[in-house]
This record gives sequence, C-alpha cells and structure tokens, in this order.
Amino acid sequence: MPTNPAPPAVPGGPVPTEDKVLETGASMIQEFQPTKQLCAHLNAFHTYADEPGRFVEANHYCAHLTEDVRQCILYDSPSPNARLIGIEYMITPTLYAQLPASERRLWHSHAYEVKSGMLIMPGPTASTPVAGPAWEAAETREMAHVIGLYGKVYHLWQTDRGDALPLGEPKLMTSFTADGQFDFESAVGDRDARFGTDWRRKKELREGIEVPGIHPDADAAWKRRNSM
Repeated sequence: MPTNPAPPAVPGGPVPTEDKVLETGASMIQEFQPTKQLCAHLNAFHTYADEPGRFVEANHYCAHLTEDVRQCILYDSPSPNARLIGIEYMITPTLYAQLPASERRLWHSHAYEVKSGMLIMPGPTASTPVAGPAWEAAETREMAHVIGLYGKVYHLWQTDRGDALPLGEPKLMTSFTADGQFDFESAVGDRDARFGTDWRRKKELREGIEVPGIHPDADAAWKRRNSM
C-alpha cells in the first residue's frame, strides 16, 4: 500500500511501500553527512531578479562551510514532503569585496530582510515550554550576524506560477530592499499566521542591530528597475 502522499501539484502517485522500506533501510546504514551539518532554518521571501516584485516564500536550511561561507537548501515549506526549490550561498563582506564587479551584481544584501522583521528563524511553537525570551534572544543574535552577509540565490522550481515540475533555466533571485516593493503586510502576515510569529515584534527586537554599509554593486536588480 502506498505511503507518504505526494506534495500538491506534483505528478505521480504516493511513494510505494516497497520504496519506503528500502529507503528506511538505507537511512539506517548510510550517514548523510552533508545534510547532518544543517544547523539553522530561516524563512524569508525572494523576488525574481528579472521581474522584481514577483516573489516566492522560501524556507532555508543552512550550514556553515567556514566562518565566511554558508550554504542553504531552499524548500517551499517546512513539511516532510516539501519541494526543493533552490539554493542560496551567503558570504561575508570581506569575501564579497574580492569578487569581480560583474559577479558582485548577482548578490543581494540582507539588511532590509532583517530590520523589517521579514527574515525569521522559526522556533518553538507557543505550546512549547522553551519558547519565549530565550529563543527571541538567540534569533536576534543570529540576525546580527546575517545582516552583514551577501546572498546569491537561484530558484529551480517556479512554484509560484503553479509549475508541476522544475521547468526551464534556473532563475536568479534577489531580496527585497525597501518598503513598497510588494504587499509586505499581506504576504508576511500570512506567513506569520502559519508560523506563530509577528514581524512587528521582530522589527522591534532588532532596532539595536546596526545596519552595515551595503556595497554599491549589490542589489543590482532593484537599481536597474529604479533607473528605468
């Protein structure tokens, strides 16, 4: 009998029991070391670099390669049958400054995501005893690190237009950088309702995080749009 229902809109039936049994056996023997290094779950919204304003919610599962480099797998939800929709790399300003100008234009800043309360690190639910000030403090400390990083994102699956499979070429994505670039309160408010978070509370807690200087080559998609 099939188990593990497929995500909505994905072709094919549920994963057969035979496959599930084989996968369970493999998981008891194989080590999966790369994925075991994942240490943080972040949630934010990405917008298409060639179509700023069109956006996708992304759940980032991230690991450190070094102090200066992080890598993240992106999913459309935090559920067990979530679709893998892209990847993101994050680097420090020191490494970013060493890149060629043409490369730097592919990367985005995280300052607005952090200061607006959009970027969150989903934590314990309200019903979990350890939820509250301790988690908020830990998340705020993490945001103080992320705010200075530059990210490079490619999405492989355009779930926002209803694609049943990952179609076409990878799409370069970018971050939102200012108020008014999309319906923030509607999109982020809906996300908060699902995660039990509040962007207004996050914004308040992050008032003391200093906004770093942003390299002029970053966030090129918005600068191109604003110059038209």
